[in-house]
Amino acid sequence: MRALRWALPYVGKYKWRLIFGQFINLINIALQLVNPYFAGLIVANVIEGGQNDLLFRYLAIMIGITMYRTVARYWFLVLFESTSQKVMFDMRRDVYDKLHRQNFTWFDKTRVGDTMSRMTGDLEAVRHFMAFDTYAIPENILLYIAAVIVMGTISWPLTGMMLLTTPFVVILAIRQSKAIRPAFRTVREEFANLNSGAGENISGNRVVKAFTKEEYEIEKFSKLNQNFYNANMTAAGVRIKFFPLIESLANILPLILLLMGGLFVIWGYLELWQMVMLSGYLWMINNPTRMFTWCVNDLQNTATSLDKIYEMMRAPIMIESPAEAYSTAVKGAVEFKNVGFRYYTTENAGDVFNDISFSVKAGQTVGIVGDTGSGKTTLTSLIARFYEVSSGEVLVDGVNVKDFDLKTLRGSIAFAMQDVFLYSDTVEGNIAFGVPETPMENVYKAAETADANEFISAMPEGYETIVGERGVGLSGGQKQRISLARAIATDPSILVLDDVTSAVDTATEQRIQTALADMKKIRERTTFIVAHRLASVKDADLILVLSGGGISERGTHEELLAAKGYYRAQWHEQNSGGGE
Repeated sequence: MRALRWALPYVGKYKWRLIFGQFINLINIALQLVNPYFAGLIVANVIEGGQNDLLFRYLAIMIGITMYRTVARYWFLVLFESTSQKVMFDMRRDVYDKLHRQNFTWFDKTRVGDTMSRMTGDLEAVRHFMAFDTYAIPENILLYIAAVIVMGTISWPLTGMMLLTTPFVVILAIRQSKAIRPAFRTVREEFANLNSGAGENISGNRVVKAFTKEEYEIEKFSKLNQNFYNANMTAAGVRIKFFPLIESLANILPLILLLMGGLFVIWGYLELWQMVMLSGYLWMINNPTRMFTWCVNDLQNTATSLDKIYEMMRAPIMIESPAEAYSTAVKGAVEFKNVGFRYYTTENAGDVFNDISFSVKAGQTVGIVGDTGSGKTTLTSLIARFYEVSSGEVLVDGVNVKDFDLKTLRGSIAFAMQDVFLYSDTVEGNIAFGVPETPMENVYKAAETADANEFISAMPEGYETIVGERGVGLSGGQKQRISLARAIATDPSILVLDDVTSAVDTATEQRIQTALADMKKIRERTTFIVAHRLASVKDADLILVLSGGGISERGTHEELLAAKGYYRAQWHEQNSGGGE
């Protein structure tokens, strides 16, 4: 019910289109009562009464009504279909908007396949209901009621006999409704599993081929496909169980009419023309009886899909801008005060780190090093408030990040990640992604700073070269440099470089470091460098060594070498025992 209340405003926006469509449909339903009546008059007045001159008049009326109904039905079908597309446009837009406003924790816990199934199959089920069932259900109910009333005025005893099947149809439909809903939910869940499996293999096709795991992955997908097939067959089994029974009850109606109606004519209780009229109205009872089961299926399928969409839409957004947000431009000073953090993707998850404290002045460079899994990337994510701290405070320019307007805060921070994601767009489009309106001159400068201009210029179409999905066709180092250029192009107050030179050679790294140092002379910015290669951080103003959930060492390059701890050992190992 809550899912329905959430969806109603989307429909209400176009209520006048739907009301007008239902009005046309109502006229169409009323006109459907006319032709069987005139068919009876043809028998009574023309065939039995001998008034042959009335035949063409009756036929002209029947043909005219049929043509009008055809045109009217076409237009109200177009009206309902276009309205369903408008409703889905609005709903899909808001679902997508909600996805972009969700925090990282939600994405950490939600599979891509689940999200995609909601954006595609579930929304399509709702659209189908809007386009078809919103007129089909009232149409069949009104037809049934109208036919019963008209047939009752002709012969209420015969009409009553044909209505004896109605309670059985209703009982079967209720039982089917209860059985089909969990079956449809299983279908939607297995569809999400299928999407997830297919998506992982499409994205990871190079890994699959590299390890010659094609047969294994095909077999794994076959199991997912089989589960989806089984779920659909279970749902079909429910329909098949009830459909023949309801169909049989519908098929009994013509037999009742022919048998009892024929006897009534023979016994003189019913005229032949009345029998013809009843036969013409019979389909108005028969067809809704058959449609009952399909409408029940559509209702339950739509309710299941709507529930799944609503589950996603009601998921709380844990990280939002406060009501009175701080929106002053960021200068770049950063301070961690007794910060602790743990992920909530699994129950009883341990702390990533605890009681982290350090401060950085605007314009300084901070190196963050440590073993894999020590929380280096997570630490920088907290500056942009991608995650909420478990304890303590993260301050930017002396203001708690929780008090910042998120757009202001994150718009002042640029990230260049080791795990690079490039869009299927031009090179220029990828570099200017953060600031689409930036002049081309800035794109060139950013590429030169990232040591990317040379290889970009050598491409067939230079900066207009289309980069394949996720940067396919580019080397790891080239993708990293484009990612770095994308971060630089935003001209941020805080720049986070997360192992961004891990895939480039030492000479290229040195050129990038020199260019970044030159860039800081023009515009000072706070820089965080996450690295495994210690040469990347040796010139930093402050180097933090993360270990055991905290900062085990801190200081400059010279101070840490003198301390004879983790940093010194790693430095000598990476430099083959060389000195400072």
